[in-house]
Amino acid sequence: MKPESAFFSESTRCLRQSPLFSGLAPSAIEDIVTRCRRETWKRRRQLPMEETWRRFHILLSGRVRLSRSNPENGRMITLFLLGPGEPFCIFSLLDGKAHEVMLETLDDVTLLSLPMSEARQWLDEHPEFNRQLLPYLGGQMCSLAGLASDLALHDTETRLARLILRHVDVNTKDQHATPRLINDLSHEFLAEMIGSVRVVVNRQLQHWKQEGIVDAHRGHLEVEALQELVRRAEEHPHKVSA
Repeated sequence: MKPESAFFSESTRCLRQSPLFSGLAPSAIEDIVTRCRRETWKRRRQLPMEETWRRFHILLSGRVRLSRSNPENGRMITLFLLGPGEPFCIFSLLDGKAHEVMLETLDDVTLLSLPMSEARQWLDEHPEFNRQLLPYLGGQMCSLAGLASDLALHDTETRLARLILRHVDVNTKDQHATPRLINDLSHEFLAEMIGSVRVVVNRQLQHWKQEGIVDAHRGHLEVEALQELVRRAEEHPHKVSA
């Protein structure tokens, strides 16, 4: 992308607010944007495993999920839900291999894209980026470890409560919160994020709604009693089978 492009300043501004790129010097951010092309993808576009390792992408707007599925029974698990400023295909950036993951856009998205080989070259030229990359990768690994432990150790109520809490500011004194990224997702999608099924998630949300913990209706989710939801994430007194 050329600096005189109408989208150049918008792209650099997004990267400056990104958890991965925010600590870089402005010249380094401008360098990577210069090497990228801007793309727009329609909602529900899917990118199969064979394609995810060829190019490195950085989201500018919209949401993308990375998931895996079982072709025998159709069950799906969401590994990551990404928003603006976040990269994807990052593991392929490190090892140059395809990974068994499906990519799907949940909205119309805009993104930056460049060949994986050029992204690796940029890594070599900007070693300061590695100082940003390692903590970011650590966070990704912690997220996967948390998903694995939730699936192995906790019931559906706990898993759903923890999912919602990962997308709100639990340190606020306000009892009302709108979850980031997930507040308008279907119950089926939420189920795929915690390894459950739609009917179980729907039943749990309706139970919480009756108790005044959440307000879930018309594809919109709001937390009404944040500290009570925190308690449910830790104690899960109402068992719901998965």
